[in-house]
Amino acid sequence: MRLMPGPEFRGPISPCGNVPLYKLNGVKCFLFSVAAFGAGVYLKIFPGSIVFDNFVKLTAAMNLFAFGFCGFLTVKGFCFPSSSDSGSSGNVVMDFYWGTELYPRILGWDVKVFTNCRFGMMFWGLGSISFACAQYEHHGVLTLPMLVSVSLQFIYVFKFFWWESGYFKTIDIMHDRAGYYICWGCLVWLPTLYTSPASFLVHHREDWQPLSALVVFVAGVVAIYLNYWVDIQRQEFRAKDGRMKINGKEAEFIVASYETEDGKKHESKLLLSGWWGMSRKINYVFEILSAFLWSVPFAHPTFLTPNLYWIFLVILLLDRAYRDDVRCREKYGKDWNRYCECVPYLLFPGIW
Repeated sequence: MRLMPGPEFRGPISPCGNVPLYKLNGVKCFLFSVAAFGAGVYLKIFPGSIVFDNFVKLTAAMNLFAFGFCGFLTVKGFCFPSSSDSGSSGNVVMDFYWGTELYPRILGWDVKVFTNCRFGMMFWGLGSISFACAQYEHHGVLTLPMLVSVSLQFIYVFKFFWWESGYFKTIDIMHDRAGYYICWGCLVWLPTLYTSPASFLVHHREDWQPLSALVVFVAGVVAIYLNYWVDIQRQEFRAKDGRMKINGKEAEFIVASYETEDGKKHESKLLLSGWWGMSRKINYVFEILSAFLWSVPFAHPTFLTPNLYWIFLVILLLDRAYRDDVRCREKYGKDWNRYCECVPYLLFPGIW
């Protein structure tokens, strides 16, 4: 994370007027980690099933570390915050849960990039690969459902790192502080729950016909690509300050003004063209569809485990959509109301 090269990226301005700086090296870090894991297996330093075989111990260790780490971050925000985007809510329990800093850094090391991206997301990718290895090592077979599910999850995680600069402009980074909610979630909840579809398939070895597996795989790749296309369209729009064409026409947008806590006035452009003219959170639709496709087709309806992730994701993204809508309404005021008149649907175009 510190040594891998990458260009500098300036994040969005914070409520207190700070501009966080990041190093865009997520893809390199992820591929290096996967290569190192593969080399360890190939050289017989450890079995490919190592994550699956030690999953209970790993979960316990991550849990203990996360609780202690969140306690440290709470104290850090009080005693030696990294920026002015910090402070107490007046309730010590809420401070622990929500966090006391928006952008904490330790010796220049970005805490949220580590917990959210370098640990949580990389564990997802490597853990799923280890579960596929576990099925082969424990049962001597690698089923098509396991292969398809893990491949789709790997593509999704790679897409995340490819698009990492866009993630730095999401509600996770811009609004949610580094407390139990985010840090414990990424250090414990994400590694254990998000890998559950692959974990379930280790000992459920019902195979599929190649055509059925191919159909689900292609559908999953399309859903992941659409999720990426939606996000990259808005990212490109922001990078070009609205001066671009979408579907052969000049991009339409609303200029929304807001004021940060330091009293300075700023402007943002809210996109009305392309995907973002269909609903205000159209990217969530394809994210839910992706999760559904690498989970549900392989799950027996009587088993809750492989369905937990996508059910949780629906709840998480609905809550996030509402929270972001409220935050934007408070931030932009009447300009947000004007935007909602142009894009009336929150999630599903034409429905809701």
